[in-house]
Amino acid sequence: MNKLIVALIAGLFAVSSFAQAPAAAPAAKSAKADAKEMKADAKEAKADAKADAKDMKPAAKADAAKPADAAADAKADKPKAKKAAKVAAAKADVKADVKADAKEAASK
Repeated sequence: MNKLIVALIAGLFAVSSFAQAPAAAPAAKSAKADAKEMKADAKEAKADAKADAKDMKPAAKADAAKPADAAADAKADKPKAKKAAKVAAAKADVKADVKADAKEAASK
């Protein structure tokens, strides 16, 4: 029995030391390779930014040329906003009625 206990304890020590061993470090990249990758990424990002800027210029000009359309859109949105306000007020009234009915039911 003593030999069994000694073997189990020794096994626990072996397992715990194996679990605490540091993992093998992966191969590290050289600093030059990292610098080259960073430069390539920066160039790519810069090219993307330029392309996006070129794409946005015509859209910005078209938007600036239509201020009258914005005013027409605002006028068209007013009836929608009024209707939405009426619907919201009606919903609030219904909620108030439901709360009042719930209070009446609870008091009975």
